[in-house]
Amino acid sequence: MGYLYIFGCIFFTVYGQLILKWRLSLKGAMPEDFSGKLLFLAKAFLDPFILSGFAAAFVASLFWMAAMTKFQVSFAYPFMSIAFVAVLFLSALFFHEPITLGKVLGLFLIICGIVVTVRL
Repeated sequence: MGYLYIFGCIFFTVYGQLILKWRLSLKGAMPEDFSGKLLFLAKAFLDPFILSGFAAAFVASLFWMAAMTKFQVSFAYPFMSIAFVAVLFLSALFFHEPITLGKVLGLFLIICGIVVTVRL
């Protein structure tokens, strides 16, 4: 059950990141002036999907709290790197962001680090 908590945290973290990117990309660039930025953020915060992204972050933290009752943080935290992998591929799929050799190499190193950290 403990691994379900970790992966629930990853799922809701990834969901929140992708939803925020999606909805904010529809709103255009943030204005340069301070008052424009505040208005932009206030309007964005009223978007139901953006609110769901914030809710996902909260739910992810609840899953993380549950995971912390089952594992040492030094064991569980490396699994959060899976979110990097998921966001890279899902952002390429949904937002047509490029997957470069550097990103793939970086992910490979992250995955190797996860394996080493949880196995040793």
